[in-house]
Amino acid sequence: MKAKVYFMREITPENVVRLYHALGVLLPGRVAVKVHTGEKGNQNFLRPEFWRPMVEEVHGTVVECNTAYGDAAGGVRDHTESHRKLLEEHGWTKYFDVDLMDAEGPDAVFPIPNGKILKENRVGRHLLNYDSMLVLAHFKGHPMGGYGGALKQLAIGCASRAGKALIHSAGKTDDRFETWQQHASSVVFPEAMADAASSIVAHFQGKIAYINVMKNLSVDCDCCEVAEDPCMQDIGMLASLDPVAIDQAAMDLILHSDDPGRDHFMERVNSRNGIHTIEAAADLGFGTRDYERIDL
Repeated sequence: MKAKVYFMREITPENVVRLYHALGVLLPGRVAVKVHTGEKGNQNFLRPEFWRPMVEEVHGTVVECNTAYGDAAGGVRDHTESHRKLLEEHGWTKYFDVDLMDAEGPDAVFPIPNGKILKENRVGRHLLNYDSMLVLAHFKGHPMGGYGGALKQLAIGCASRAGKALIHSAGKTDDRFETWQQHASSVVFPEAMADAASSIVAHFQGKIAYINVMKNLSVDCDCCEVAEDPCMQDIGMLASLDPVAIDQAAMDLILHSDDPGRDHFMERVNSRNGIHTIEAAADLGFGTRDYERIDL
């Protein structure tokens, strides 16, 4: 059966809410809203004012986890204290309750019995406090994963600092320094991300929804302190209950675009084997690449 993916070309905060309602779901209980809050110095991340109507619509709590990079990469989100300070500087705490889910240990451990690479995923312990999740992804490129969308938000985004190290090293180490010396190949890393994403989907048992916003389309992630400026014009927004379908639909919009920056964007995706994350996730069975796009 084809997954439904809803599309709107006009990117506004109000249309994000319209897209969510098109899904026809009501996320129950305490809603974790996973966003990328932006690294210090990054110019491309989507600001809290943009997401505010959507977060308020579901009475959600913005959730994040500490990063595995830091110091050497110029980032400040690898330590709870400096991460919280940046959240305040970027304006997130002005509007929302913000939960750094791995601020205190121990991590929650989610089993991945059928994982291609990983057999467990370590996530921020506070994730257990939520009944459902809304993934609000800024779709863009990524220096390691090729691209970042819904699947990356599930995988790297929900993983604790140790969990991120495990994903990046394909299970070899949970040390955030050693992982960069033992980083997985461009075949194995996407598969490890798909494994980790599958454990989040399994945990919420259908009580999860996804929105991808194709705006500020840089080849670099919002985790980059110094990111390349956008290389493509804004495309639109997508919503789905299927994380594989929504990322595939976003990738197809890039591929079928006549924007002069398309080839530059796709060079980043292809040089990192980014589409293999979508392939691996579909193979694990928690989503499908076969979708029906419904334009609103």
